[in-house]
Amino acid sequence: MNLEKNVPLQPYNTFGIAAKAQALVRVHTEADLLAVLADPALATLPRQVLGGGSNIVLTGDVKALVLKVEVPGMRLASETDKNWVIEAGAGEDWHALVAWTLDNGYPGLENMALIPGTVGASPVQNIGAYGVELQDRFDSLDAMDLFTGELFSLNAAQCGFSYRDSVFKHVSSGPEGLGLSGRAVILRVRFALPKRWKPELGYLDLERKMAETGIHNPDAQQIFDWVVAIRRAKLPDPAVIGNAGSFFKNPTVTPEQCADIIARDPKVVHYPMPDGSIKLAAGWLINACGWKGKTVGHAGVYEKQALVLVNRGGRENPCTGGEVMTLAKAIQTSVYERFGIRLEPEPVVI
Repeated sequence: MNLEKNVPLQPYNTFGIAAKAQALVRVHTEADLLAVLADPALATLPRQVLGGGSNIVLTGDVKALVLKVEVPGMRLASETDKNWVIEAGAGEDWHALVAWTLDNGYPGLENMALIPGTVGASPVQNIGAYGVELQDRFDSLDAMDLFTGELFSLNAAQCGFSYRDSVFKHVSSGPEGLGLSGRAVILRVRFALPKRWKPELGYLDLERKMAETGIHNPDAQQIFDWVVAIRRAKLPDPAVIGNAGSFFKNPTVTPEQCADIIARDPKVVHYPMPDGSIKLAAGWLINACGWKGKTVGHAGVYEKQALVLVNRGGRENPCTGGEVMTLAKAIQTSVYERFGIRLEPEPVVI
């Protein structure tokens, strides 16, 4: 175990917010975590798990012990008649994993190309894009209990997946509680990729690509290329403009609520869901309230996609977490006052 002190976190969060970790341990194997638990000076400290830093807003220096997860590895773990089971270390870059699966003939993750972050963070957020969510391809994961050092595995049902949510985002309410936030570190994740692959094309942007190209039966690599092109056209590269991707969840409403909004704003972007609810495009709601391109201090709303908040100060004069949250709360207020809908942020505020 290598304990580092006063570590700058600006390189480790995609917003590029300047902050420091008072203490940081890089986790490459289970042994690194066990060493933390065995160290009397570290065992009692509060802990903050950090992956790719793509879904956090730092509002100050982190006093908790930062566990920087860097577990490597990608492999075909097993296969069944129906699926290839791919295993990846929690520290692997998500997009690199998606590209690796296609390069090795295992399609199924292509709709989630270019989502920033690490593999270990993907189940926490139940990431998803263009009609596919992680839970649709999830097999199981391995994790360690940060209190006992016990290794355990979870299947999809045990992860409690829902829209941008999982058991890892909730704090346990007691010894028998199900929440694992602050209690576990994900080490490896396994994905069940279908041998009888079929394209997932039920999204407007992908339908437009089919119409533009005349390709109506795309293979997985073609979908991957389309998704990468779509995301690059809409979303800023964190290496160039700091951001945390989509800042707000797309809200769901009842058909009656949607009909009421359509009566007032016929152009509202909405998608029927399998359970009968209607998903609204949060970016459209924010844009309708006039926020696109606006700023608060050095935090701003991206000109090409109102769902993305950005760091306008760059690395030299970055926005603060306080500026980001002030902007986010002002947007929430505007959307609620106009549409009666409360937008929920996606990133974790630290």
